[in-house]
Amino acid sequence: MSLPPEVGEAFALRFGGRPAWLARAPGRVNLVGEHTDYNEGFVLPMAIDRAAWIAFRPRPDGRVHLLSLEFDQATEFDLEGLSKTGPAWAEYVKGVAWSLGEEGHSLRGFDGVLGGDVPMGAGLSSSAAVELAAARALAASSALPWEPRPMALVAQRAENAWVGMKCGIMDQLASAAAVAGSALLIDCRSLATTPVPLPPAAAVVVLDTSTRRALVDSAYNERRAQCEEAARGLGVKALRDVTAEQLARSEVALEATVLRRARHVVAENARTLAAAEAMRRGDAATLGRLLNASHQSLREDFEVSSPALEAMVACAQSDAAAYGARLTGAGFGGCAIALVRGEEAEAFSARVSAAFRERTGLTPQAYVCRPAGGASLEALA
Repeated sequence: MSLPPEVGEAFALRFGGRPAWLARAPGRVNLVGEHTDYNEGFVLPMAIDRAAWIAFRPRPDGRVHLLSLEFDQATEFDLEGLSKTGPAWAEYVKGVAWSLGEEGHSLRGFDGVLGGDVPMGAGLSSSAAVELAAARALAASSALPWEPRPMALVAQRAENAWVGMKCGIMDQLASAAAVAGSALLIDCRSLATTPVPLPPAAAVVVLDTSTRRALVDSAYNERRAQCEEAARGLGVKALRDVTAEQLARSEVALEATVLRRARHVVAENARTLAAAEAMRRGDAATLGRLLNASHQSLREDFEVSSPALEAMVACAQSDAAAYGARLTGAGFGGCAIALVRGEEAEAFSARVSAAFRERTGLTPQAYVCRPAGGASLEALA
């Protein structure tokens, strides 16, 4: 990790001199295990080699002065008197500060510049990347110990209770605890994490449809409420505790839509564990079939696809280089993911982008992604 030139230049112009530290936190793509995290199930994300950065210099007081390069906008706030005023992007940073305060930590501020290359709203967890970069910056400025799992929980609470997005733990834990070179199997109940290597002959391609969704205002929270309704109806703590056989045999009369939501989550948990086993065997073909099955379930039972996502997944699945493809992230827009033959990844990206553009008129982006490590801190002095 090194200081991105544009971040260093902006810091010098805004604050003078050089920053003392660079906090970095990656975005993530989820290989399989969608909408299972808030059901206390299993997920299999991979941190990607795209990240949020905060170049910063600690302050002797409790104020944060922060410039966002993405929005070309600056904000200032006092850590002792946090309020939801100012630009929306800053709420992710404020929320982390608030959450750390809820833990009883005494915080000191910093002067900083926020940058990054995780596309916003694409389902690649740009918000979690900002939250974990903010957590690293606040922890360093305040001399707090860094522990990935507790800090992921701090960031999740920030998004749940401050921002208002009822996400599970996956995004924050993947950004905090990922291991370079591997995906991360996460048990969202125990928070146990197990690195799982990608099949050696395969590459992961993220296919950005260029369509966006606003999750706080979308049907995401509705889907979560439906899953909670299903769990209550089935008499379990969470849908993690139900197998496909139990769901099929259940005499509980769940409403039809709620039943479909439960069917997706139960099957997706099983797919995620099967995917991890396939990866340990280096079995890209089986992993690809599981991705295809996940997409069908997300489309038909969880109903979170969109016309653009359907077009992108169809283009990817029909390409000879693909083992499988599906929408990734919460849905409603954003990205698909494809598992492809490694030597054809760049050519695949070009072919599928062209086919998608011809089919929809939209201009996509394709990224061949490599598994990155979790949030980190680098001294720049």
